[in-house]
Amino acid sequence: MINSSNEQILHYSIFNHDSSNEWVTFIHGAGGSSAIWFKQIRAFQKHFNVLLIDLRGHGQSKNVRPLKKEKYNFEEIGNEVIEVLEHLKIKCTHFVGISMGTIVIRDISERATTLVKSMILAGATMKLNLRGQFLMRFGQTFKSLIPYLILYKLFAFIIMPKKSNSEARNLFIQEAKKLEQTEFKKWFGLVTQVNPLLSSFRKKETPAKTLYVMGAEDHMFLPSIKKLAMRFSSSELIVVPNSGHVVNIEKPVEFNEICISFLSNNSKD
Repeated sequence: MINSSNEQILHYSIFNHDSSNEWVTFIHGAGGSSAIWFKQIRAFQKHFNVLLIDLRGHGQSKNVRPLKKEKYNFEEIGNEVIEVLEHLKIKCTHFVGISMGTIVIRDISERATTLVKSMILAGATMKLNLRGQFLMRFGQTFKSLIPYLILYKLFAFIIMPKKSNSEARNLFIQEAKKLEQTEFKKWFGLVTQVNPLLSSFRKKETPAKTLYVMGAEDHMFLPSIKKLAMRFSSSELIVVPNSGHVVNIEKPVEFNEICISFLSNNSKD
C-alpha cells in the first residue's frame, strides 16, 4: 500500500496490482472517508489497481491546503480529485462512488470525459424525493443552530432507518465525528447546488458506461434511479435485495461480485 503525505493535494491510498493496467478510483460520500471501502479493497485488488481518495476535510485530508473561497462547489471538489489523478499520471480510470460521492463522479464525467472509463454509482443520489428535499431545507435552516453531529445522526437515521442498516449507519456517524463544525457547514452548503445539478444530469446521457447499484430498501433514492436507468442505453441498474442506502457495507460480497464483473467487462488491458 502507498499513502500520500503531500498536504498540497488530497490524501490518497494506492493498492497496486502486479500486472493490471486498469485503475479503479473510489469516492466516498459527505461525512464519510475512504475507510468505508474496507470491505472492497482485497476483492478489487485481485483484479485492478485500487485508488482510495479522502475528499477535502474528510479522513486524512483535513490538512490539505485551504480553498480561497469560503463556500465549496462540486466543480472544485471534482477538480481536486482530478488533481490527484494527474499527480499519479493516471490518464483513465473506472470510478466507484457512494451517496454524494456519486454526484462528484458524475460531475467529473461531464467535464473530463476521457478520464472516466466507466462509473459504478452506488446509493446514487440523482434526484431528491419530497422527504429528501425537506431534510435538505431543514438542515440548511438549522445548521448554525444545531450541533452538526446531532444533525448528521438525524439524517443517518432517516436515510438508513432499519436495524439491518446499523453497521453502515454507525460507521458513517463514526467518520462524521472526525469532521469539524465549520467543515460540515461548508459541505452542507452544497445543498443549494444539488437540485439544478442533478436536473442537468438527468437530461443527458454520459458516454461512459454506468452501473447503478442500489439497495432494494433505499426508498429515498431508488425510485428515481429506476426511471433514470431505463431512459439511457449506457446505464444499467442492479438492485440488491435486503440492503439499504450503503449497499457496499451491508452486502459486500454481492456488491463486490456485481462491480468486479461489470468492470471486467468494461476493461481492456
